[in-house]
Amino acid sequence: MTITFIGAGNVAWHLAPALENAGHHVLAIYSRQLTHARQLATMLYDARPISDLNLADNPSQLFILAVPDHALNDVCARLVLPEGATLVHTSGGLSLEKLRQLVSVYSDVPVKTGVFYPLQTFTRGRALLDFEQIPLCIEADDPDTEAQLVTMGQEISTIVYLVSSAERRALHVAAVLACNFSNHFMALAKDITDAEDLEFDLLKPLIRETVRKALDAEHPADVQTGPARRHDAQVMQNHLNYLSNKPIVARLYEVVSASIGERAKA
Repeated sequence: MTITFIGAGNVAWHLAPALENAGHHVLAIYSRQLTHARQLATMLYDARPISDLNLADNPSQLFILAVPDHALNDVCARLVLPEGATLVHTSGGLSLEKLRQLVSVYSDVPVKTGVFYPLQTFTRGRALLDFEQIPLCIEADDPDTEAQLVTMGQEISTIVYLVSSAERRALHVAAVLACNFSNHFMALAKDITDAEDLEFDLLKPLIRETVRKALDAEHPADVQTGPARRHDAQVMQNHLNYLSNKPIVARLYEVVSASIGERAKA
């Protein structure tokens, strides 16, 4: 298929090359920051960086929205697509119905809609990820579009599922807890080691083993350790005393410890 990407950020950086490597043709890349579109285009065969969302004469069959959720309304308001185009978003938290509504409000021509959500953390500029083991969550508003997206997904990944908007929302919440929150806690840990002039590398074997145990266990709660799991009030109070000058971090410590403790009692 011929494909145009609307957005040149984290997702597009990895997804566009994966689709091109599977034999599709990325025709154009739009970005509000044209330099980002140019940078991504250099990684592709002959993609053209563009700065105009009037795509009425664009011959692409598929248009992939790879922009933040908060930007979607503004982008769709300025987006002009050719009749019969297929427009999909890559968001974990945005429903298909929301995209349908935006298309019905802003598009003057019939447009098919769908979702092509890769469940992974992406960072623009990092080495390209292998999509083969990245789950792809597919949803569409008609069987033909659904089949088209499933086929495209299976060309780059071995894990392709039909997932409803409600199911995808639950997956996205779980993903934020497992990925974004855990990364934030590692950032807080590094703040502490930096403040004490300690090497964050000292924690890396612990982090690796923690993740390995959680993935190997039937349930991550089965391998939970630490003072909250042991209900060790004295150790936790010592930690809170240390965090007395970091009230937000101390509050996080208290809330998460309470959650661990409650589960341990169950």
